[in-house]
Amino acid sequence: MNVVPGPQISALPIPTRFWVWLGGLSLASLGTQILGFAMAWVAAGYGGAFAGLVLAAINLPRTLLLLLGGAVVDRVGAWRVMLCGDAVMTLVTGIFAGALLVWGPSPWLLLLVAILMGTVDAFYMPASGSMPRRLVPDEKLAQAMSARQISVQLAAVVGGPIGAFVVASVGIAAAAIVNSSAYAVMFLILLLIRPTNGVQQIEPAPVETKKAKFGQAALEGLRISLTDPILRPGLLMLIGCAAFLLPVLSLLLPVLARQQGWEATHVGLIYGVSTAFTAIVALWVLLTGGFTQPGLAGCGGLGIAAVGILGLATLPGQALLVTSGALVGLGVGLFSTHIGPLLLGGTPLTHLGRVQAVVAIAQSLPLLVSNFMLGSLAQFTSARVALVFCSVLLVLTAILALGSTQLRSSRRVREAEKKQKVAA
Repeated sequence: MNVVPGPQISALPIPTRFWVWLGGLSLASLGTQILGFAMAWVAAGYGGAFAGLVLAAINLPRTLLLLLGGAVVDRVGAWRVMLCGDAVMTLVTGIFAGALLVWGPSPWLLLLVAILMGTVDAFYMPASGSMPRRLVPDEKLAQAMSARQISVQLAAVVGGPIGAFVVASVGIAAAAIVNSSAYAVMFLILLLIRPTNGVQQIEPAPVETKKAKFGQAALEGLRISLTDPILRPGLLMLIGCAAFLLPVLSLLLPVLARQQGWEATHVGLIYGVSTAFTAIVALWVLLTGGFTQPGLAGCGGLGIAAVGILGLATLPGQALLVTSGALVGLGVGLFSTHIGPLLLGGTPLTHLGRVQAVVAIAQSLPLLVSNFMLGSLAQFTSARVALVFCSVLLVLTAILALGSTQLRSSRRVREAEKKQKVAA
């Protein structure tokens, strides 16, 4: 039986500086959402093709440089990488705001900033993704990551409307100023929680990466992810989720609504209920720690989501469709709040950045491929067929993952169990 993470120490509360860091991350995420909406809106004014090009200018350098970014994180430390990233983003978006005020929005300026944002993301994402493991006791990891998920979801929900208000009332330059200010605050927060002597959670000594060649070190996270008995099936589930679960609400539900002649409010209700149930599960995990067998909980989440997707494809009536959306949200919540901590908790401390880079790639690359594939399938057959296809493949993904004995037997030690072990 595998215990994740499993260090035999007494239970500790989530440290205050994790909440301070999370507050800064939430603010930075909100600023990014506001600027992201503003850039997408302005880019769309130059045509749909150019709007897609701007998105590609962010995603392409991010994906290409993620393995390198993970290796840098493990070599120089997550805190230093995030500090540099916040400083760069403060300067880039501040200069962007100044350029907008002087020259106004232009295609070349939008593309340049998009490339710079994607490049910084490639280093910032592995560093940020590893911070919960560095800042909280291992038995609190699921709760800490659930809190992070709630904050990111809230930023995504309110960022769009705020971005629309800002760009409509003041302009894209104001959105850039807001984003620059948010990253400046995050920079100051990182200085406040800077690592001190004897604190190992933030900066574990990356002895291994100093001995290896940098190129080999960058690929080491991929090797560990593909050979570790916990990380390998966990990543398989993550790829399945990215390819066949994430596109359901963002892509296939709007297409289904168009094909069936539904009102936009109908789609919004299904989406809102699904998002609410995901947040409810995250809140429950934050308060209780979730299930003690994260592998089984994650597989169960995929199964529940598959049932909900099948309901969206086959059930008539708004009430049943909303119920199906709730099942999708419940499944997403169970999967993300249990598999995320399982992957992060099972990663060696010396490889946190590199494995988080692999996790980010496992989420982004399948999504790029499946969006095109599922969109084409929905267009040339129907969205219902595409939804059934996603449902079947999610079930197959869960079944394949359950074939791993280590994943099935993985357990998260509760605080009471640790206290009993210490007392014994």
